[in-house]
Amino acid sequence: MNRVKCLLLFGLRLNRLNLLLHMLLDETFELIKLRYGSRFNHITIEKLAAGIFLTGIKLSNGFSGLASNETDRKDSCTFNRNRGFGDFTPGNFKGRKVADLFAVPEPTCFIKTVQLAVMNALSAKLITEPGYRIIENTDPIELIDLTFKKQVCVVGAFLTYIKKIAESNSVLKIIELNENAVPEEYRQYYVTPELEEEAIKKSDIVFITGASLANNTLEKLLENIPDKTKVILVGPTSGLLPDVLFAHGVDIIGATSITNPDKMLELVAEGAAGFHLFRSCATKICIVNES
Repeated sequence: MNRVKCLLLFGLRLNRLNLLLHMLLDETFELIKLRYGSRFNHITIEKLAAGIFLTGIKLSNGFSGLASNETDRKDSCTFNRNRGFGDFTPGNFKGRKVADLFAVPEPTCFIKTVQLAVMNALSAKLITEPGYRIIENTDPIELIDLTFKKQVCVVGAFLTYIKKIAESNSVLKIIELNENAVPEEYRQYYVTPELEEEAIKKSDIVFITGASLANNTLEKLLENIPDKTKVILVGPTSGLLPDVLFAHGVDIIGATSITNPDKMLELVAEGAAGFHLFRSCATKICIVNES
């Protein structure tokens, strides 16, 4: 595994300025396939649940994963003028090979979300192997010392983090595509689009929601973050095999470990958000970059 990591890191350094050709998710997916080898071609989808906030998946290898839903799904099969009844449409996911899911031409927003959930499920097995530092039952913010004044930027309307940081001695900045998603009492910390890059570059710590993986904004964010800044990726979508994310500057990944896949799927189908899962079928974990 060390050899693979070294080759990966070398390749990433050479291509750091050309992320459009080597997207983080593509690199991670290729590494996942490499690590699984021939086993990858035999894994199938056992069950899928697409709720309001989350999409959950259970695979034939027993592992499960999550991904946050995009709010705009107008490219899904239900909005297709020709209607959608292909291989990966409602009623047709169970038993399909994961390899075929990633071979879908021009995947819709929904298919991309399912692919992310599957990548998280595949990664859930791989991160149990030696070589990764996993801290269980811990939220990333518990690993950060906010006693001393710091410049902290939160990318996304992550209310629990916003509240804790606002109550600390640190200086809080919030970056969010939808200003209305920031509660009124915290609107004073909102950064207008023209000042976002400056806020990120001045930050000591940057928290980024895993939804940035789904909306393709993470690459640009990481490009603008100085090397000295601690970068924390957090949320249900974040539980990917971390090698590529670490190589691009992420220091800590706050992910969700599923302890009861069937209960998770039940809750997701009933409209659960991430925090609903921690009462019965999931725990928080931190994957820490020690390089």
